[in-house]
Amino acid sequence: MRVLVTGGNRYIGLDLVRELARRGHEVTVVNSHESPLPDGVGRIHCDRTQPGALAEALGSHRDAFDVIFDHTAYRPADMEPMIELFRGRVRHYVFTSSQAVYRRSFVQPLREDFQRHAPDNADPRTAYGVGKVQCEDHLLGLWRSEGLPVTILRVGHTLGPRSPAATRDPGFFARIEQGRPILIPGDGFAAMSLVHTKDVARLMASLIGNERVKGEAYNVSGTEVTTIVGVMHLIARAMGKTVQIVNVPSDLARRLNPPLLHWGEGVAGTAILAVDKALHDIDWTPQFGIEDGYRDSYDWFVREGRDRYEFDFSRDEALLQELGV
Repeated sequence: MRVLVTGGNRYIGLDLVRELARRGHEVTVVNSHESPLPDGVGRIHCDRTQPGALAEALGSHRDAFDVIFDHTAYRPADMEPMIELFRGRVRHYVFTSSQAVYRRSFVQPLREDFQRHAPDNADPRTAYGVGKVQCEDHLLGLWRSEGLPVTILRVGHTLGPRSPAATRDPGFFARIEQGRPILIPGDGFAAMSLVHTKDVARLMASLIGNERVKGEAYNVSGTEVTTIVGVMHLIARAMGKTVQIVNVPSDLARRLNPPLLHWGEGVAGTAILAVDKALHDIDWTPQFGIEDGYRDSYDWFVREGRDRYEFDFSRDEALLQELGV
């Protein structure tokens, strides 16, 4: 198949490009930043945040692709140029959504039919998830009205090499290597699920040619569940080390901006994604558990990733002093 991937220069997008190329697809990425790509992968330069840029960059490629993986849309307006260019021309449009679309729930795990944020929710704390809800609603509306062959992927918390932020895997690795404690909100007993970026890429690639998944939304996560404090111990085990954990009182942790952890479960409580639907409909099962997923991520960090990040632990030091630790 002829496949277009938006982004594709790092993290999940780059894993997807590699997986698609490995499976023999003809792959092109459209993005604004260069990165080493597999042999044979094409690239179209475009910054989609600039008005008219996508239409200009892709206008001459209207009939060049069978499948589109759109990773970099956050509002319906982001998708409008892609839809106008390729509606009626592609066999499959795959949209990367997020676990952030779901409202808090007393019942776990979260299934695809659970309540999402209202599309008109104006709370700035939910803005990212609300934007994804609006994108989902727009795309599924087009599926119902004109048969746009869309699949929605609600990707959960990820781990893996090439993290886009030093506050994720690299920050945990650096703290543990330096013997620094990891500060977590409250007791850390909120439960969560995680998925390796390579497993996300394998699921995405497995959608191609699967008619059953069109017009559907799927949670994408691993099958293992642990607590936040459990994640920290599993990271340390993956590194062959031990970890010191400092519990920050929940009332203090909720006031911190940015938050102590990038996972919302730290202050909002347990959130686990059900993946039964994906396991049933897609030829896919996760290959990584949490510990071996972090081992793979740490191997990359040691091999080539450490010098890509800058770490600032000054807030850690201030909090430790405030807590008397």
